[in-house]
Amino acid sequence: QVQLVESGGGLVQAGDSLRLSCAASGLAFTTHSMGWFRQAPGKEREFISAITWVGGGTFSAGSVKGRFTISRDNAKNTVYLQMNSLEPEDTAFYYCAASPAYSNLARAAIYTYWGQGTQVTVSS
Repeated sequence: QVQLVESGGGLVQAGDSLRLSCAASGLAFTTHSMGWFRQAPGKEREFISAITWVGGGTFSAGSVKGRFTISRDNAKNTVYLQMNSLEPEDTAFYYCAASPAYSNLARAAIYTYWGQGTQVTVSS
């Protein structure tokens, strides 16, 4: 049984930092690309960042580029999202996802497994 468990969310002030973690179990972590998405109330799910399993390449959405950094620790089956300079607009439920693909990673449809999410709230 595959499980993705996010942690690290919380309530912070604008300008603060948070690091989200997503621990994976039950899947071949080293052959899955990992992605982070978020969804704010009344909005569609939005791609944030992804890291491939081939070469560990990363890419991020323009809205978070330069502020958020994705990384992975294959020894711990964990992917991280370091979020700096948080803004109230970053308030959302954050989800991690896993896919055996290594391209088109901004598309939610290619992800096979999803976590339950963790709430991030940024106050102004």
